Amino acid sequence: MKTLIGGAVGAVLGIIGLAVWFDSFLSLLAGAIPIMLLLGGGLALYLGFDELKETWKKEKETEISAKTESEDK
Repeated sequence: MKTLIGGAVGAVLGIIGLAVWFDSFLSLLAGAIPIMLLLGGGLALYLGFDELKETWKKEKETEISAKTESEDK
């Protein structure tokens, strides 16, 4: 119950603060969006490259196993 009341008070204070300092909020948001996009894009590049490396590794393992099977016959 304390958490519910605390959450409600925090939400009301947040709405009041947003209404009072809306211009400052927009300035902060305008500065934060490019940084978030840059970090998100960097993370997506890293994850995509990591997935590509795993795909290459699996393909090599498949080729190696196919060669050893054909040599065994």
